[in-house]
Amino acid sequence: MIASVSKMAQIIDLFFESELALSNKQIAEMLDLPVSSVHHFLKTMCEENILMQDKNRKYRLGWRILEWSNKVMYQQEMNEKVAPIAASLVNRFKGSVHVGMFDNGQVRFIFKNVSPHSDVLPTYIGVTRFPAHATSIGKVLLAYNPSFVKAVEQRGMQKFTKNTISDIGVLKKELQVIHKQGFAVSNGENETGTFGIAAPIKSYSGQVIAAFNFVCDIDYIQEHNYQLILKEVIRSAQTISREIGYITI
Repeated sequence: MIASVSKMAQIIDLFFESELALSNKQIAEMLDLPVSSVHHFLKTMCEENILMQDKNRKYRLGWRILEWSNKVMYQQEMNEKVAPIAASLVNRFKGSVHVGMFDNGQVRFIFKNVSPHSDVLPTYIGVTRFPAHATSIGKVLLAYNPSFVKAVEQRGMQKFTKNTISDIGVLKKELQVIHKQGFAVSNGENETGTFGIAAPIKSYSGQVIAAFNFVCDIDYIQEHNYQLILKEVIRSAQTISREIGYITI
């Protein structure tokens, strides 16, 4: 078991030390191991989403590597960097603020701040998960990380309300729009009566690793200045990105 873990760690290191995509044969040669033995490790790592295969049957790092690295970072910095920004937003508007990350076709919340006057469905840090295709945070993460879409397809795109996108083709078209405009909305797509606006949070390398959103009652967003709330959500996400090291040129 220890030897297997060590070999898998060596395989992961190869992707940081050499090419972004490697074949079974290349990995075997670099580690001086039999091709058949390497194939066994690669198969297991793909099943666990540590690696994934592209259309050329080469291997790349999977979403789980990104998730692991992000969790380490956020455990250290989330409350310190995000809390005051989120507090400012919920003090101005009636709703909930979340930061979420992708988790095998779903969104897992790693931070939240709720207005004391909010009627939005309660969520729980590290426990509550929502489908990525039906949430504003999920759609942002999918738009900036196309490799995540496969997990959504495999999980199935359940239709929760009449507004839920349940067709992969329609979702992909919306993701293109989201990537271009820099934000996503969920208009009663996961829960009837709720409206969410999300914007990307970027790491120092420019990778979108999480998303920041504001969720409120649909009636509330209609009664207040949508453009103002949208502007504040985008500004908040950009501020958080800078706080964790992302530099704009």
